[in-house]
Amino acid sequence: MNIPLTHVSKHWQSGRRGVIGLAMLALCGVTAAQDLTIGRPIKLIVGYPPGGSNDIVARIVAPRLAEALGTPVVVENKAGANGVIGADAVAKAAPDGHTLLAASASPLVISPHLQTSRFPFDTRKDLLAINTLGRMPEVIAVNPSLQISTLNQLLALAKTKPVTLASSGNGGLPHLTIELLKQASRGNIVHVPYKGAGPAVTDVIAGHTQGIVMDLPPLYPMLQDGRLRPLAVTSDRRVEFLPKLPTAEEELPGFQVSNWIGVFAPAKTPRAIVDKINAAMIAAMARQDVREQLQKAAVTPATLASPEAFQAFVNEEFARWGRVVKSANVQADN
Repeated sequence: MNIPLTHVSKHWQSGRRGVIGLAMLALCGVTAAQDLTIGRPIKLIVGYPPGGSNDIVARIVAPRLAEALGTPVVVENKAGANGVIGADAVAKAAPDGHTLLAASASPLVISPHLQTSRFPFDTRKDLLAINTLGRMPEVIAVNPSLQISTLNQLLALAKTKPVTLASSGNGGLPHLTIELLKQASRGNIVHVPYKGAGPAVTDVIAGHTQGIVMDLPPLYPMLQDGRLRPLAVTSDRRVEFLPKLPTAEEELPGFQVSNWIGVFAPAKTPRAIVDKINAAMIAAMARQDVREQLQKAAVTPATLASPEAFQAFVNEEFARWGRVVKSANVQADN
């Protein structure tokens, strides 16, 4: 079971060298006929309730985007269907740059393969990729009352009795990670989907569900103060935020899963507006205060060279996760 980590070496660039100059050039190159309406707010749609990775990152970056663009940027939570409702709203919005999407892998490159007969939009045709904001691994954690401390112990326990693992919803990356753990353990792991990261974390802390698989950011405070016990991180190497936490691959060879978050616009948004938003994102991500806030939230800041680079990455992710879903035989209602 080898799930390669998202194509970091080929695509990601986390440095800031030259990005401010690039941002200024793009910000100056927008014609009045294809410009944003200054003073009219930009809605940055997040397809989940407050408290999840997408929401955390969007709220850190939005004020700096507003400064760079000279117009308000308001984060709006439009939750439902594991991020699909929010993404669909942006796909169907007017292509004028005033409705954007902050989203990650789950609703854009995984859910379409799980809901093929009824999926409401085409990620590759109905949305324009602008740029990324960061990347983060999944974390496997449990309520401390469960007397285990390693991933191998969790998999062994699942062979003796049912073990419940929460996720932020059906059809997302945490859900798919749980399905892959089921295959690895060949035990009785029960997926418990919630409507977002916040409710899932609350129930695991309360002991209603035994464990959780989630992006690192919403779990990070609870891992630090002991309300949840981390077992493994799913990146290809240990993360700086939790350097003593082993990777899943150390105990389960070949097991690697990683997530990312980026900003998208409706298809047919004028290129000049896309360039202006991209420039504002690059300028925001070059700020030391933004990078420090993201790192404090356990997100690794990362941008790509251009909207074309991000679009190519999204297309590759779409195909790659399609293969994983098919090979794992995952269903949306598992």
